[in-house]
Amino acid sequence: MTWDTQTLIHVAAYAGGGIAMGLGAMGAAIGEGYTAAQANLAVSRNPKISGDLFKNMLVGQAVAESASIFALVIAILLLFMDSGASGLIKASALLGAGICMGCGAIGSGVGSGFPGGQACLGIARQPAVTTRITTNMLIGSAVCQTPAIFSMVVALMLIFMDFSHNAFYPGWAALIGAGLSTGLAAIGSGYGGGMAAGACCEGIARQPDSVGNATTTMLVGQAVSQTPAIFGLLVSFILMFKTFPESPALSASMALLGAGISMGFGGIGPGIGNGMAAEGAVRWVSRRLDHAGELMRIMLVGQAVSQSTAIYAMVISLVLIFVV
Repeated sequence: MTWDTQTLIHVAAYAGGGIAMGLGAMGAAIGEGYTAAQANLAVSRNPKISGDLFKNMLVGQAVAESASIFALVIAILLLFMDSGASGLIKASALLGAGICMGCGAIGSGVGSGFPGGQACLGIARQPAVTTRITTNMLIGSAVCQTPAIFSMVVALMLIFMDFSHNAFYPGWAALIGAGLSTGLAAIGSGYGGGMAAGACCEGIARQPDSVGNATTTMLVGQAVSQTPAIFGLLVSFILMFKTFPESPALSASMALLGAGISMGFGGIGPGIGNGMAAEGAVRWVSRRLDHAGELMRIMLVGQAVSQSTAIYAMVISLVLIFVV
């Protein structure tokens, strides 16, 4: 069997497409299943409004489905696009695109299921404020999709940008590292954002008058939860746009691949941890409106400490890129 350049590019594209869709299907399915499970619980508590609960469940599931649709788009591009007369480094870019989108869809898919499920429970408890709860669900779920969008942007750049001017060694490692950095970091941010959004839907159902404070706290908490994904995006941009001198030494390639791994895995925990802090603050703001400011302050301090580990990961990534 002859392994020419075009064959290797096709192999990478097909593998990337499978990874994108295979991993991309995981998160959305889990999130949708969670929403459906909570909808069943909600119907058992208030069967009279089963029709409204059914519709809300479908809306929540539709938003959670978005992440897998992003993965489907990337997978189709990888399977059917014409790569043209590209160098071998294109194979690394296409494989990195699939990894980026597949991993990046997991957290957003699961995270979007939390507000969908909690909205169903909240509507069963407080049918009179269905509109408020549904609106909050849509806002919170939309923010959860941001990390998946970051991943799709990086994947599209890896697919369509021309990297032929880059040396294959260590360029191949930089492009796969770029996919790992954003894709893995997006997992924690998507999941953490969903935790905050779910708590907000629950809080509004318990205390409808808290919608303003609860939503504000949710959005602030989600914004901080997104920062690990932003760090991952930053490292990916550096890896894609910086020109690295040709070096056949394995250490040079491993340094760039390690940079993507460091930031990618280093962003998962802080994203989830920030979401936990936001979830606790949002849940209790709705019950203790008189202490909303204090709860917000404690949330932000707690998130800042949790965020420090993502900063450590980014520092190591930058050292691997610019110093080692």
